[in-house]
Amino acid sequence: MSQTTSRTSSQESAKPANLARAVSLHMEGRLTEALDEINRALDTGAPTLEISSAKAQIQFELEMYEDAAQSYAKLLSMHPKHANANLNLAVCLERLGRWQEAADFFEKAAEAQPDRLDARLGLGIAQLHLEKSDSAAESFERVLEQQPDNVTALFGKAVTLQLQWNFDEAARIYQSILAGNPEFEECIINLVTIGMARKDHAMISDYSEKLLRLRPNSQTALEGLATCAFAAADYDAALSYCAKLVEYTPESFDRWFNLGVARQKTGNLEDAAKAYSQAVRLRPDASQAHVNLGVIQQESGDLAKAQAAYEKALQISPDQFEVLHNLAAVLDKQGSKDEAERIYTRILAKNPDFEEVWFRLGYLRLERGDHRGGAEAFRTCTEKRPGWTEAELNLGICCWNMGDQEGAAKSFETVLAANPDSIDALRGLAALAVERNNLDQALEHQARLIEKGERSPELFYNTGLLLHKSGQLSDAEHLYREALQERDQFPEALLNLGHVLKGLGQQDEARDCWKRALEQKPELAESYFSKSN
Repeated sequence: MSQTTSRTSSQESAKPANLARAVSLHMEGRLTEALDEINRALDTGAPTLEISSAKAQIQFELEMYEDAAQSYAKLLSMHPKHANANLNLAVCLERLGRWQEAADFFEKAAEAQPDRLDARLGLGIAQLHLEKSDSAAESFERVLEQQPDNVTALFGKAVTLQLQWNFDEAARIYQSILAGNPEFEECIINLVTIGMARKDHAMISDYSEKLLRLRPNSQTALEGLATCAFAAADYDAALSYCAKLVEYTPESFDRWFNLGVARQKTGNLEDAAKAYSQAVRLRPDASQAHVNLGVIQQESGDLAKAQAAYEKALQISPDQFEVLHNLAAVLDKQGSKDEAERIYTRILAKNPDFEEVWFRLGYLRLERGDHRGGAEAFRTCTEKRPGWTEAELNLGICCWNMGDQEGAAKSFETVLAANPDSIDALRGLAALAVERNNLDQALEHQARLIEKGERSPELFYNTGLLLHKSGQLSDAEHLYREALQERDQFPEALLNLGHVLKGLGQQDEARDCWKRALEQKPELAESYFSKSN
């Protein structure tokens, strides 16, 4: 019994010595050795309040926050009313990002010592991280009641106001803080953020420039300036800022996407495609990135890749009518016209007011000979957009091919009324006049075509035929020769020129024309005798 008592007494007497050595080492900045002394003291017996407090404090100073938190928790279990343990434990938990636990202990510290403003500040900060802006605002107000100029509390209050979308008051507080401390970086960052939310590009630019002077590589500043550059359509500047941002964060989807937009806007399609490809690598479910990549590839002529990009975008979000339209255009250009028509029909089933799709659908139907379907589509175009001359002209062509001469004439005349210089409308009306055997009207339209500078060999030939039929041989001769001047290998024009020349008494030249016509197209011999009488 006496030996046990003696050993315990010896151990207890060692603790003050250990603590003294720990204090000396701490004063010299030798924190790890000081902690070792504290641990040796604890090994000698039950922990005292002083030893436990010292251990927790040194662990905190060594940034051993997990260990320090455990030490403060143990201290509180033994001494629940310890003056600073709740606060210190809360700070450790704050450093560890354990915000709810930190808030709980800051609140206990504030309740135990209502005048401890640091506990109220810590509580407000923890509540901000927990997105409890109303509670945080209350905590900061409690501090400001006693210390109206407390910068941390003012900053915290401004943050709560910003989170509550009270941007004017938040900005006023940030600016008041900056008046006394122009290098308060967090205030400037938050003012840039407010400018972004307001879409106030002057504000964004101003504070981004200030931030960049403080921190030349500030990503917030670069993002702000990139936003302003995009808004001002200064895509070269936007490209410069976006390229720097990608260098800093090469795994950021948003930054690769924005770089792609900047490159696309500056006409650098190849590099834009590379940027969008990086964006979709980072976020394969980003539909808009696939769409933009498809647009680039379509503009570059890489239709197969454009098709794949559009199809991927539609897998993610099926009802994107603009993307369906682009896909149909790509398929159309690749020759997959049936599939393109199917997609146009699908679009119109859900969005019947999409005028351009009606036009493309009509054109595809016209191409494959579905003149009735084409007429329906083009008529819809003209109803939805009166005065759409291209649609009206195609409607006329469809009607003509359906045998609806009246409908065709009406469409061609509508186009000509809107655009008196329309060559296509004049051609259509001239052809209709020929079909109706209205030679005078046909000649009138074809004469207008020639006046407007139309010099196709077919026009000269057809007009020559009309003049020939009406007995105007000299004029017919002139136009047949004009046709041959435009196309020397035109056997029909040679043949009919020969008939005109015969009628004018120029037998030798007539025979020469017939001979040349038959050399170019021997089958014309079948009609030679019927026309030579």
